[in-house]
Amino acid sequence: MNTFEDILERIEIKKNDYQRYGFGQIEYNAIMTFFDLAQEFDDIDDFYSLCVAIPKSFLNLDANLYLRNPKSKTMQLVTTTDDQEYESKLIFSENVIPYGYPYYTDKKSLVFPIYGKKYLLDQLPFKAQDNVLGLLEIYPVEDRTLHNELFLQKYANRIGFNMHDKFIAEKNVEHLKFIRTLIADIEHNVIAPNIVYRLYLRRLRGKIMKNIAIETLLSDLCNKLGDENTMENFLKELKEVNKGLTEELENIGKHYANTSLFLETLFRRSHFDQGRLTLRTKLCNMKKDVVQPQLERYVEQFGNAGITLDDRLSGIPDEEIISVVDVGLMAQVYANLFSNALKYTEEVIMHWGEKRKYMSYGHEVIREYFGPGKDGIKYNVFNTGRHIPPEERNKIFDEGYRGTNIRSRPGTGHGLTFVKTAVELHGGIVGYEATPYGNNFYFIIPRSD
Repeated sequence: MNTFEDILERIEIKKNDYQRYGFGQIEYNAIMTFFDLAQEFDDIDDFYSLCVAIPKSFLNLDANLYLRNPKSKTMQLVTTTDDQEYESKLIFSENVIPYGYPYYTDKKSLVFPIYGKKYLLDQLPFKAQDNVLGLLEIYPVEDRTLHNELFLQKYANRIGFNMHDKFIAEKNVEHLKFIRTLIADIEHNVIAPNIVYRLYLRRLRGKIMKNIAIETLLSDLCNKLGDENTMENFLKELKEVNKGLTEELENIGKHYANTSLFLETLFRRSHFDQGRLTLRTKLCNMKKDVVQPQLERYVEQFGNAGITLDDRLSGIPDEEIISVVDVGLMAQVYANLFSNALKYTEEVIMHWGEKRKYMSYGHEVIREYFGPGKDGIKYNVFNTGRHIPPEERNKIFDEGYRGTNIRSRPGTGHGLTFVKTAVELHGGIVGYEATPYGNNFYFIIPRSD
């Protein structure tokens, strides 16, 4: 990004350039008319016609506009001021060659390359060789001067910059159409069928309940017959099977609920219609409806990694806080924070000499944080480990940024950016604190009345 002084310097250079060019009033009017109408005409074919109409109207020169065809790798005539010539020409022309400089043809026309914007070449819907998007052919040029040639070259450059923007705009429109179609497909083929899993879960629960009923009947029967020893092993095995099936049913149910929540939140049609994350808020118990379901997903993984959960050190997690939030987005905020804690928690030595490796979570009410009568609620997730270097703390919520102390570990640098975006949508702020024994990531949102 340029500084304001850099921009002023470029303006001075351009002022001197235009004084040196010495363009006349007709040429000035031609450029201004092109700029005005290039913004007015949205249809790309109208824009092509404008490109050749300007020299015809202001300079009484005919013109042909060629664009690179990505498939044939030749120059295709797309519009001309000469209808007869357009009818007589083949779709693809071998009479013009995309040199990277102006040149004269054997039919006494002058051909200018139309350049794109170098720093946006990768955004084009096709590959532009040598940064040449197309060619502008001007004729007749028997009476041309170096001044005329300079003006036409500058005009061709203006065509290129505007054309590049229009190509990108068309590509973006097509991209948005594709995304909207994709979302419709996801709703139809993924989200809606996902609801069927509820039926499967109900059926599985029914089978398990029938198994438990059979277990009870067999136990009663054994008691009546006085044959407990014969059936003891069978009943024990059946009981273990039923217990295992019940646990797996609960795990599947939790996984289904979480996956469904994330799918329905991330693929919400309003996100794509508006080009950003949108909110769908409701009253909820933050601990019960948001934090606890995400924590349950990670408890086993924390245990396997030797990480102890200690919620006594962070706020008052047992107090019920009813908030108005987007449950799906907030659930993913906690999923990202817990996932980071799982990856980056390290063992530390407490001041009394004990080695500990733990994470904690909680919240606290901050009176009038957002102004008079507007309390805030600070939610946090803490993990033990080395502090983030001071010079990096202002960057950790930036897209793609990863601290120098964790780059050897898997990650994309997107998680905390998502946290920041989701929290700010709720009117809140995010932050980081280097606290004793580790790192505290927090967010503060307005307290609901």
